[in-house]
Amino acid sequence: MILNGKVALVTGAASGIGKACALALAEAGAQVVVADINAAGAQATADAIAAFQRRAVAVPTDVGDLGQIDAMVKQALAAFGQIDILVNNAGVTRRADIMELTEADWDRIHRVNAKGVFFCLQRVAREMIPKRSGRIINIASIAGKGYAGTSNAAYAASKGAVISLTRTASQQLAKFDINVNSICPGVTLTALSNDNLAVRAREAGVSVEEMQRLRVADIPLRRANDPEDIAAMAVFLASPGARNITGQNLNVDGGIIPE
Repeated sequence: MILNGKVALVTGAASGIGKACALALAEAGAQVVVADINAAGAQATADAIAAFQRRAVAVPTDVGDLGQIDAMVKQALAAFGQIDILVNNAGVTRRADIMELTEADWDRIHRVNAKGVFFCLQRVAREMIPKRSGRIINIASIAGKGYAGTSNAAYAASKGAVISLTRTASQQLAKFDINVNSICPGVTLTALSNDNLAVRAREAGVSVEEMQRLRVADIPLRRANDPEDIAAMAVFLASPGARNITGQNLNVDGGIIPE
């Protein structure tokens, strides 16, 4: 129960990495605000947290809308009175070649993955600064470090923005004892990644099973992440053991990117 007494806000927590983070933080002792544009999915995650005897509230939120970000934070404060941990996870993508991407694709991806991450960070930091304490954990990607297997160039650019934001925010918020780090997942088994895998298999003219085998073959440890692998890193970065870690963009990728 290393996070007992803490309150965590997790965006994009209805499924995948976000859901795994919400559950892991609750298991570690935190109360959790479960935010997602998918209201039913957010409520399902909040209900699952009850198994850990932790309180959770579901807050339907589109992180691309600043008004909804503000409402999300106000609901979190109304429920728990504080926010100690932010897991900035909400993200979108689609499989596309660089020459197929449209302006609509760029705007949709960056609205959530870059704009949403920045303004969630900024809004939550406003609550952390007076307390001079907080942990902000952004979910980036090895795509932002040049991974060739990225779903598309716009997604890679958005995650590169998250990596850069993490470094800058960590420097500017350090004086308030707020730690800012990002996790850069590699290949991770989620519904979103499986959708992209199916598109990739069709493009290559192979079965989904064969494409999965090829994808894992490029990983030195020969296994993809489960969402829980990312969640474990999030719990560590939120814990007392990570008190002197900030400004880092930490890979969880089985060794694909050597930095």
